Amino acid sequence: MDRYKITSGSKFQLSDIDPDDTSLFDGGKKEGRKVLDEELNPRLEELQDLLYAEGKRRVLIVLQGMDTSGKDGVIRGVFNAVDPLGIRVASFKVPTAEELAHDYLWRIHKQVPGNGEIVIFNRSHYEDVLVVRVHKIVPKAVWSRRYDQINEFEKTLTDTGTKVVKFFLHISKDEQKARLEERRDTPEKRWKFSLGDLEERKLWDDYQVAYQDVIRKTSTDWAPWHVIPANAKWYRNWVIANVLVETLESLDMKYPPAPKGAETAVIE
Repeated sequence: MDRYKITSGSKFQLSDIDPDDTSLFDGGKKEGRKVLDEELNPRLEELQDLLYAEGKRRVLIVLQGMDTSGKDGVIRGVFNAVDPLGIRVASFKVPTAEELAHDYLWRIHKQVPGNGEIVIFNRSHYEDVLVVRVHKIVPKAVWSRRYDQINEFEKTLTDTGTKVVKFFLHISKDEQKARLEERRDTPEKRWKFSLGDLEERKLWDDYQVAYQDVIRKTSTDWAPWHVIPANAKWYRNWVIANVLVETLESLDMKYPPAPKGAETAVIE
């Protein structure tokens, strides 16, 4: 899975990544879904149970991407087997008045995982170097300082026991068009369609530049980005599940010892 990991200091070009790439799996869509359902999801469930039982480490998963890139689909497809007791999703919308009265990381820090917990950020603190830049909500002198601040924030998290795993879901402009049309034309999905998405789509090129800068400037040794080809939904989920299984296995977790006398306890 290192093919999709962006190394620190890389002269990464987003245009070099093919959103249609499915080259790490030869079996196709049907077989890829089968492997995800029968092998990767059960393994992820085991590892999440171990993380929760051990109660020492924390995992923060950051999902970013253009509208329709599949953040909700990843959450449904990759985490459908895990115990909801040990996992939580945090979504970040337009800041409230209370949140705006604090620094931009205040609302983020409140949502980071506790011991034994996995937290998924559906959008994240990166909105404050993306949306605010593209829409010119704050001056460049403000948002440009945030790259280093975010790196330090994530370094603090990792130094205190949180594993940070970041995914950019990379789709093409044509694929986004097809998905927006599907939302518009499918009654069960039309509630998700927003005219605001069409206005954001007009800024596609600006967002591509902003995302490229984000990934270049904040892919660090302690919290690297993975740029995931996301036109094929099954492949997107297969890659992310593999990365997460590898990440959790690398933590070398162990179940805590049973209470003294548990093995010989008599249950009447």
